Amino acid sequence: MNHAPRSTCALASRLAVLVAPAILTAACGLDPGKEPWVPESAPAAKATPAPRAACEKRDPLRRPLYGDLHVHTGFSMDAWLMGTIATPDDAYRFARGEAIGLPPHDAAGRPALFAQISQPLDFAAVTDHAEWLGEVRLCTDPESPSYDTPSCRIFRGEEESFLARVLGLQGFRKRLVGAVSLRGRNHEICGDGSTLCREQTRTAWQKNQEATERWYDRSSECRFTTLHGYEYSRSPSSTKIHRNVIFRNEIVPELPISWIDTPSEPEFWRKLRSQCVDTDSGCDAIAIPHNPNLSNGQLFAIWYRDLPLEEQREQARLRAGLEPLVEMVQVKGESECRSGMYGVVGGPDELCGFEKLRDMPGTPLEDCEEGTGEGAQRGRGCVSRLDYARYALIEGLRESERIGVNPYVVGFIGSTDTHLGTAGAVSEREFPGASAAPLRDQLTIGDDVNATVFRSAGGLAGVWAEENSRDAIFDALSRRETFATSGTRIVPRFFAGWDLPADPCSSGDLAARGYAGGVAMGGTLPGKPPGATLRFAVAASRDPRSAPLERIEIVKAWYGRDGKFHEAVHEVARAREASSVDAETCVLEGSGADSLCASWADPEFDATRAAVYYARIVEGPSCRWSTWRCLSIPPDERPDGCSDPRIPRTLQERAWTSPIWFVP
Repeated sequence: MNHAPRSTCALASRLAVLVAPAILTAACGLDPGKEPWVPESAPAAKATPAPRAACEKRDPLRRPLYGDLHVHTGFSMDAWLMGTIATPDDAYRFARGEAIGLPPHDAAGRPALFAQISQPLDFAAVTDHAEWLGEVRLCTDPESPSYDTPSCRIFRGEEESFLARVLGLQGFRKRLVGAVSLRGRNHEICGDGSTLCREQTRTAWQKNQEATERWYDRSSECRFTTLHGYEYSRSPSSTKIHRNVIFRNEIVPELPISWIDTPSEPEFWRKLRSQCVDTDSGCDAIAIPHNPNLSNGQLFAIWYRDLPLEEQREQARLRAGLEPLVEMVQVKGESECRSGMYGVVGGPDELCGFEKLRDMPGTPLEDCEEGTGEGAQRGRGCVSRLDYARYALIEGLRESERIGVNPYVVGFIGSTDTHLGTAGAVSEREFPGASAAPLRDQLTIGDDVNATVFRSAGGLAGVWAEENSRDAIFDALSRRETFATSGTRIVPRFFAGWDLPADPCSSGDLAARGYAGGVAMGGTLPGKPPGATLRFAVAASRDPRSAPLERIEIVKAWYGRDGKFHEAVHEVARAREASSVDAETCVLEGSGADSLCASWADPEFDATRAAVYYARIVEGPSCRWSTWRCLSIPPDERPDGCSDPRIPRTLQERAWTSPIWFVP
């Protein structure tokens, strides 16, 4: 069942600047086909990671680190078209707290304004789109042999339409008259056999790696960790099915994998294994699906049900082995849950309306039910329960019951998906915006149902690691001892075990007891011992730069014998006094809580049914980024987005721990 009609390029053009799609052929419903590199990208060469000093600050009980694993620079085609000229070096510089310029830039390269974060990150990865890395270099370097081709001239702006510029990069106009193949790359830019694009893709990838190495702190201070990465950006019919690939160390394949040469997920997973994970090179990698809320149900769809059973299991294992996480929140909104979805019982959950991008315009949304749709990046097509992490977890339990393998044992992270090089720019007060447009334009709606003001400020990836090093962070990501935040730096801990202490909060050694007597976030509980009681221990401390804490909830999800997706939200701790915010001044009022802690036993625990649990920590209200920006403009000059009732003036920042699974 496919609810979404295929749209036209004209519809896509309205959204191009705001959605910043990596692939506008997909926005127009075109299939790029497959054009593999010749010769194919070489696998990672066997090597030993460069030495580093032992970290002075190391905690066997682990400490929280905050980062951004979804960052685009001017190396990405869509970011360059937005006017971004920031390099990977600039993105890492920004993550460390230095100021960088934002577009637009004048003829001399001077920026219109600067941006800076007041709280540097602990780690970051630049994840430029693997698609068209080489074409962007060829079309923007005056010394390149392709610079003066008609396609490159169109890409650089000799056409007014943003869409035409992107399609020019792909040779679309020549395709219309049959001069260029409808499938693969634009050979006017890439040359015969795409040799020019292959060479320049390798150069761009190497420059990204060089910057990532320059900014990695290998001293004993371990102040900042950089991780090598890129984005695999498949978007069939403008449906987002993207992944960020993150590597353990500097041992990586010759070229990033793009959807042009690898246009299906199973082929992508197999290639990532054959070029990295299954080699003896020392290369290791994971792939992180991002913002499933724009996937029309496709990102977590079970596509292999018609295969023989053992092949189904193999596909499920392949995915589970490479994708331990999912991106919960970024500038395109939050992907936790949605009330009223098909086949879901147990709600409603009052917090499921948080930063829902597709809800902002108020357009009625059709439910995909058990099917999928297309066109979400254009605000089109049906919405599926599988667009949200909570229900993907239940789908995994259902699949495990059906074939014996769970493909969706995924933990949670957040990130930004910035296309300005502004890694970690998530503070509502400091947020530089989701596009390169001037401030008033970002707050203006008019008749644009996809105005920038509907965007979120993004999120952060949190990990519990022994130290701030590549190995420690990669291990935390792999074992899912991670958490997502909506930008705040809440510190959450979450443990579960049989016969954990009834009051683990009073002794001050929650982590030691949790590790000794149970499993941490991201883990799976062992079988239930006779007579044992399942207990959860959860604690959180506030971000002193944000609002006080309001409550802690534990969310339980399971697949019922009735064939329904079940959810239940249990409040386990709440501040004695509520806090609030004055939306006219953004001044916080009331005390809230600096920290909260609780022990909880599931009153409806069923030892015969698999279930998954995660904690959600919620702050008191504070001002949304758009409110901060509106307050900086004289009242009589404020754009319509400052008074539109569809734009919330306040929000409640939050954090989500990775789940803990119980499997009978």
